[in-house]
Amino acid sequence: MATYLITGANRGIGLSLAQQLQARGDTVIGVCRRSSAELDACGAQVIDGVDMADPAAVARLPQRTGGCRIDGLVLNAGIFTNETLGALDADAFARIQRQFEVNTLGPLRVAAALQAQLADDAKVGIITSRMGSVEDNSSGAYYGYRASKAAVNAIGKSLAVDLGPRGIAVFLLHPGRVATDMLGGRGDIGPDEAAAQLITRLDTLTAQDSGSFWHANGTPLPW
Repeated sequence: MATYLITGANRGIGLSLAQQLQARGDTVIGVCRRSSAELDACGAQVIDGVDMADPAAVARLPQRTGGCRIDGLVLNAGIFTNETLGALDADAFARIQRQFEVNTLGPLRVAAALQAQLADDAKVGIITSRMGSVEDNSSGAYYGYRASKAAVNAIGKSLAVDLGPRGIAVFLLHPGRVATDMLGGRGDIGPDEAAAQLITRLDTLTAQDSGSFWHANGTPLPW
């Protein structure tokens, strides 16, 4: 079976991904800032103490994984805050900057650090958001989250081009509006259902789909 490395694996969608992949017989490496009892119990190898905004912590991932071959890389870790035009104070800009560090540069840091370990037919799933779609934005606000996700979509497209010669496929995946701690428990679906749909996308999308933007339910999304 395959080896998957998942960032943000201690809770929410990342935890559900780790649990489901491990349960079907895949090997899972769960990367997170702090582990959880649920992640520890699922049988995954846990690598904690990794903040996506900490370049040194990310740079140690090859050593901490033992240089193992990675068949699936799921870049899931992310944060979410809302900034509105009428309240763009210093704290708001600090939150925007933090979202870029975690949501945008974090996935790029991890992909760059682990590129030599990716199998030549590996799949990379970047868990993004339709809120990063410029065309789909009809309600405004959320300046940091929208911009950081639009930027990671651009990064994912570049990774698809740059990793394509090795047969590595990269997909931008929107999980849906999921009831996780990040959204205060509010959402349209639960983490388990979202994870199951994301796994289906990773299983069924091919190298010909690399660089494309998808809803987890199988619907293509606009840029």
